Amino acid sequence: MKLIEYADREMLAMDVAQMLASELRAALQQRETVTLAVPGGTTPGPVFDSLCGVSLDWGRVHVILTDERWVPEENARSNAALIRARLLKDKAAAARFTPYFSESRTIEEAAVDLSATLSGALPIDVLLLGMGEDMHTASLFPGADGLGAAMARDASMVAPVTLPGDPVRRLTLTAPALEGAMSIHVLITGAQKRDAVARAAELPADQAPVKTVLAQATVHWST
Repeated sequence: MKLIEYADREMLAMDVAQMLASELRAALQQRETVTLAVPGGTTPGPVFDSLCGVSLDWGRVHVILTDERWVPEENARSNAALIRARLLKDKAAAARFTPYFSESRTIEEAAVDLSATLSGALPIDVLLLGMGEDMHTASLFPGADGLGAAMARDASMVAPVTLPGDPVRRLTLTAPALEGAMSIHVLITGAQKRDAVARAAELPADQAPVKTVLAQATVHWST
């Protein structure tokens, strides 16, 4: 794990956006199309605000979600809606984007279909993740129903999970899809998440799912 500390969150957002853009440009020199996997949540929003205005060949970039709640984009909890509002605008509006939710499929059917249709995007070229204080990443939550299947070495690319006490189910990229990424960045802010990253290194992956990617990741932190 490589840890980079920033003086403030504004500096973190600007620097990470430039780093992601640089990695995407380098990947585009090697391949016709590249994959950028991104999370929802509040922390990466400022990164997207900077990244969307960067000049690169966005038409050859395929943006996918690290995870998604099983809700339509009109729902305030939709990650797809956030990505459209914060990333897929300005220059980045030319990027290809694959939403996950569908009214015509069950979540299990969507997981199978997405695993098949998105498998050609593997390995992910640039992966951006967040992390919770409970050491989850994407929707790989400790104690989630379906976590074991999503963490399995032979897991398909996308899996459904259910969180205790949350009626809204989720789709998540699985551990093999995440850890196979060419470049991995994890954004965290605050002292509690800094402590959580340190704890994760000492725990088994089922208790700290972020451990799946930590060895290969660059962790970006500010207060």
